[in-house]
Amino acid sequence: MDAIQEKLNRLPGALLPWYRENRRVLPWREQVSAYRTWVSEIMLQQTRVAAVIPYFQRFMAAYPSVEALAACDEGQLMKLWEGLGYYSRARNLRRAAQIVAEQYGGAFPRTYEELTALPGIGDYTAGAILSIAFGEPVPAVDGNVLRVAARVGGCRLDILDRRQFRRWMEAAMPRGAPGAFNQARMDLGAGVCLPNSAPLCDSCPAAAFCAAREQGCQRELPVRAPKKEKRREEKTVFLLLGPEGVALRQRPDTGLLA
Repeated sequence: MDAIQEKLNRLPGALLPWYRENRRVLPWREQVSAYRTWVSEIMLQQTRVAAVIPYFQRFMAAYPSVEALAACDEGQLMKLWEGLGYYSRARNLRRAAQIVAEQYGGAFPRTYEELTALPGIGDYTAGAILSIAFGEPVPAVDGNVLRVAARVGGCRLDILDRRQFRRWMEAAMPRGAPGAFNQARMDLGAGVCLPNSAPLCDSCPAAAFCAAREQGCQRELPVRAPKKEKRREEKTVFLLLGPEGVALRQRPDTGLLA
């Protein structure tokens, strides 16, 4: 375990200069606030960066502040979100905005516990907000970060053991640039330390001390437990046609088709 921590402790010195030269230019990075960081991270869940950018820009034009989002019409919000999928994300954004507006006067809470108590905000999103918007040394641990940590540290723990990975990442956080460090690891995982193809080790700033590269086991890491078999459900769909058009019913807020 000490050897893994020693490897990960070397990441800031290698990644931060690399990030300054190679960071992705994204609209939520060019103008930083807790609100913009939060909205972008919720949109990026299960969604590609390229797809999110135009949605983010339209969203900010329509709801430039947490108060504007809190007061918005849910139907209009759903229309704006149309095409991004996972609509519960949009509903959670609105509910969380209402809490921030009513209970915190429109200012985002600045503790991990308060942030994760808001609808739709989990460990990763809270870490992103705290580090990027507030400069707090809190790790943001997503799939990209887990993959980088597992390979650089040579760790064969199941990556679902996020608690241990989070401890390692927390110990390696640079106090002076936590937001840049978290974003550097995201960019490294997204563009260099790739998940489903050969990692671009020759372009990696951590190549000189990466345990997986030293051992030639990049494709074996990270370790994942076998996925559970997906549950299948049969559904019958009726399409009702009439002289005035198609009869539609809005999906429920909960359940499989929410």
